[in-house]
Amino acid sequence: MDWADAAPAAFIEPGERTGKFRTGGDQLITDDRGQSRMSAEDFAIAVLDEVDHPKARHKRFTVGY
Repeated sequence: MDWADAAPAAFIEPGERTGKFRTGGDQLITDDRGQSRMSAEDFAIAVLDEVDHPKARHKRFTVGY
């Protein structure tokens, strides 16, 4: 069975879809100020990108700006 576990940023809320985000492994993704945030819209796009173009098969991946 193929699977992947998507973990959002620490702070996720409705907002603008930018299409710009970073993905990583098990570590929380933070910006230059140490904040971990993203819009729910960009998180949804990150998950759909993983479904369409799997890069994290059998792994957890994190998403953030």
